[in-house]
Amino acid sequence: MIEDNIRILRQAARVTSSDEPIDDKVWCVIAGNVDLIDDVAYKAIASKNSVKILFREHVVLNDGRLNKKFDFIMLYGNSRRIDEFGRYTQAKGGAFVKISHYYTQEESNLMVFVAPDDTIRDSVSIIEKARIPFAILQESQTTGFIEVDLNDSVKLPGFVKSALKPFYNANEVVLSTILISVENDKDVGKVQSIATSNKIFVIDFKDIITED
Repeated sequence: MIEDNIRILRQAARVTSSDEPIDDKVWCVIAGNVDLIDDVAYKAIASKNSVKILFREHVVLNDGRLNKKFDFIMLYGNSRRIDEFGRYTQAKGGAFVKISHYYTQEESNLMVFVAPDDTIRDSVSIIEKARIPFAILQESQTTGFIEVDLNDSVKLPGFVKSALKPFYNANEVVLSTILISVENDKDVGKVQSIATSNKIFVIDFKDIITED
C-alpha cells in the first residue's frame, strides 16, 4: 500500500512538472509599422541577451500609385520573454507568430510569409490551385495602421502630396504574417517563386536555424 502511494505521488509530481512552462528558446516574427518595430528592437536590445535580433527589414511596396510601408523583425530567445513580446505586439496592433522547436522538428520545409493580407490570400490561392501540398500552421494580422503614401510616379507638388497623405492613411492596410509548411522538398522552389512574384517577403527556415 505504501509503495502504491509513493508511485502515485511520483506520477503526480511528473504531471505537475510537465505542466509548468519551460524556458525553451524559440523564434518569432513581428510585423507592423516602424514605431512598433523600433519599440520591439529596443526591448530586445535591453533584454540582457535573453532575446537576440536575427534581422530586421524595412519594406516599401509599390502598388500602382501608392507606396505601402511596413517593418518586420525576427527574434530568437527565451520562450517566456518571446511570449511577452507577443502580448506587447498584439496590444499595439502588430502581427506576431512564434515558431517553437516542435514545428522545426515535426513539420517539413517551414516558411514565413509577410505581406499585405490581400496579397497573402491571393498567393495562397495560387499555391492551392497548383495542387501543392502545404499547410498554414499559424497566421496573424495587424490591427494598427500601415503607412501609405503617393509614390514618385505621381507628379504633384509636395504640399499637395502631404495634404493627401492623411486620406490614404485613413484606408487601413492589413498586414499578414503566416507560418506555412510545404510537404514536399521539390515544391519549395515553386512556393517561393509564387510568393516572391507577388511581392511577398519569404523567410525560409532552413536558412535561419542555427545551433545555440
